[in-house]
Amino acid sequence: MKTAALITKRPSCLFWSEVEKWTPNSSLLRFEKLPADWQLLSVREFATQLDNKERVKPEAEYQMAGVKWYGEGVFHREIVMGKEQSAKNLYPLKPGAIIYNRLFAWKESFAVVPNEFQRFYVSNEFPQFEIDESIALPDYIYLVFNTKRVIKAVNAASVGSAAISRNRFKESDFLDFKIPLPPLPVQRKIIDHWKVAQRQYAAAEEALSRLVGELHIFLTKQTHDLDQAVRSRVFLTNYANTKQWDVKSGRAAVFMSANPAFVRLGDFTEECTETFGPWEKPEKEWPIYGVNNKDGVFLSASQIGREFNTAYKKIEKDWFFHNPTRANVGSLGIVPEVPDDAITSPEYQVWKLKGGFLPNFMALILRTDYFLNLVAFNRVGGVKQRMYYANLAEIRIPIVPDDIQQAFAKRRQGMVDNISVASEMLDRRKTEIEQMIFGTHPMGGN
Repeated sequence: MKTAALITKRPSCLFWSEVEKWTPNSSLLRFEKLPADWQLLSVREFATQLDNKERVKPEAEYQMAGVKWYGEGVFHREIVMGKEQSAKNLYPLKPGAIIYNRLFAWKESFAVVPNEFQRFYVSNEFPQFEIDESIALPDYIYLVFNTKRVIKAVNAASVGSAAISRNRFKESDFLDFKIPLPPLPVQRKIIDHWKVAQRQYAAAEEALSRLVGELHIFLTKQTHDLDQAVRSRVFLTNYANTKQWDVKSGRAAVFMSANPAFVRLGDFTEECTETFGPWEKPEKEWPIYGVNNKDGVFLSASQIGREFNTAYKKIEKDWFFHNPTRANVGSLGIVPEVPDDAITSPEYQVWKLKGGFLPNFMALILRTDYFLNLVAFNRVGGVKQRMYYANLAEIRIPIVPDDIQQAFAKRRQGMVDNISVASEMLDRRKTEIEQMIFGTHPMGGN
């Protein structure tokens, strides 16, 4: 069978009767004859938008989620108090629902809500849709809407009078999209083809997690009285070692007294505070990096210069930064290869090494439960505790011999390379799946 009509620079001919409104996606998603057992349905024929909003309670705490670019799924953004929200309503996530970011749908920001995000919330910028699984499978819809062909049409359908990063993909346009639907067994085959590559990627990440666990055990063995400092409800300490008289300072003092040979992290790091005023280049699209406890540092958004109203911090490869309000749950990371104009939020604490530790080794330390225990009693504040660079600088850790650092760092780099290879495999599978859906349909049909 010939492939479906390709997107080219040549003129496109279509009947006005086929057009519900005049936007480029009207022609970008036209199809030639599908296999006999496939259907061409609009999304509204098998999907229903959820209207499950909840009134925000000022004193309640909300775990907020977002949807990453490039089909990389739902992620935990932050924890906020209701009174810190500008919105009057929030929407609880429903596992199995299709969700997308209205603002960045054109950046492949579609996902299926995982089970572990059941108690998380999103704003109205993240609409959710329940799928009738007697017609379509959520994972199949996710794959369709992250193909290049559909994203081109999504981009054409997104509207907004501001800069491109403010274009929104309306729910009505999503529901009006017509997509090819094979029989459920064929949908499952396509999903399985994708999940083989997903499992390879997960295995590569699991290997890195095991290495982090190995380093945690190593550091714990170098430490005296760690459990007492971290967990004991009763402890004795030298008042002279405390900066202030509270439980966190007391735990830090116990740790320091039990491990006098440990070094102050601030003696081997320095804060990086160089900032940019992105508005000075109003038409430039700036890459903004974030950090979380799953992926470390990652590309989270891009924004046109004129939309900024505050300076952002410069970041470079092998620097580090962390979210001061979420460092205790692992929102710290090393900066990977990034463009020269890479920036991050002014709220994040950016720092770099100046000796004593290898960047790849420090990147592992930051992910260990050992280090997160130290973060827990080096934060400041009351209800919403924070760890600024000054607090991080006071953390004490053992000096690790160069040969051991190098061995861990080499293994980490190998595992990061494996993750990169697995990620490339995912990209190839995405291309293959696009060919299955819009091309010769090798997995079913006549």
